[in-house]
Amino acid sequence: MKWSWRIARIAGIGVHLHVTLVILLAWIAHRYYVWRHQPRDVLDALVFVTALFGVVLLHELGHAFAARRYGISTSDITLMPIGGLARLNRLPDEPRHELLIALAGPAVNVLLILLIVGTIGPAAATVFPREIRPASGHFLSGLLWANVAMAAFNLVPAFPMDGGRVLRSLLALRLGPRRATNIAVDIGQAFAFVIGAIGLYQMNPILVFIALFVYLGAEDEAELVKARSALEGIPLRRVMASNFRTLSPSDPLQQAVEHTLAGFHLDFPVVDGDRLVGMLNRRDLLRELAKRGPSTKVEEIMQREFATATPDEEAQRAFMKLEMADASSLPVVEDGRVVGILTSEHIREFLRIQSVLTPESFKPSPA
Repeated sequence: MKWSWRIARIAGIGVHLHVTLVILLAWIAHRYYVWRHQPRDVLDALVFVTALFGVVLLHELGHAFAARRYGISTSDITLMPIGGLARLNRLPDEPRHELLIALAGPAVNVLLILLIVGTIGPAAATVFPREIRPASGHFLSGLLWANVAMAAFNLVPAFPMDGGRVLRSLLALRLGPRRATNIAVDIGQAFAFVIGAIGLYQMNPILVFIALFVYLGAEDEAELVKARSALEGIPLRRVMASNFRTLSPSDPLQQAVEHTLAGFHLDFPVVDGDRLVGMLNRRDLLRELAKRGPSTKVEEIMQREFATATPDEEAQRAFMKLEMADASSLPVVEDGRVVGILTSEHIREFLRIQSVLTPESFKPSPA
């Protein structure tokens, strides 16, 4: 994910810290220092928040390990102020698999609740501080409260929380994934409207933010499932762009600029002879143009690790690769040669065209 740094690798899964979380930690440190001008208050607060995001990481690892059980790998986990995001390399095919993967995160919180209760005792476990403030309450009681809140909030039946996926998986067992997603999205957005209305009435910006987060998350999920359904069973060669431009490692960045201004795609495969050796993306191109100038060689800034697809691969699977790669383009390779390129814009255009044509229009022609 953009604006994040990898801080660890656990069981082959990269753990990233988003820049906004660093900003949040700085803000918390400032607030607690202003409170009583005691460095100990700042230390207590930062230790607690660090422990809290340790819980968030365990929650996301619960999803990742459950997904691994069903052959689904996790590309990375990113910690952000709103929580964590575990990016699975593909979505579960079976509703019951999605159900168990979705429940794995809250199950980790429940397990932590039981461990904390066993640590601090039944009497102390009932002492919930009104604020998550280590200087004003028992540290473990604060973590207990945080786990309860996290489990409860994530089980709300609305995307993008786990509860939305639980609801969809249960509905999909009887209604199919497309209809189940539509119903779950409608419920989630209705929930968002209610929370938003309460937030506006109470002048509570946090509730308004949660409502917006839930509404947009539900909308994104609906679009994702719609795209997956539309691309299912269609070979990638029917979607990819076959008119594309490549660069060689020794080309100057000016060559990429000229291709871009001529109306071609924004990311370029880099080939040495016929062999694909790298990818030059728009973000790196613009950054390095400003730093080094247009005479810089492509090989100096190209990416050497990237995802690829094959022309006979299902377009749906290639689309998921593109999403997980956090890139705008995916090279399509056959027998070691680049034969096409898949871009987000081509997928959007394909979906627009498909929406006005019959499904039969996109079935492969008989041999």
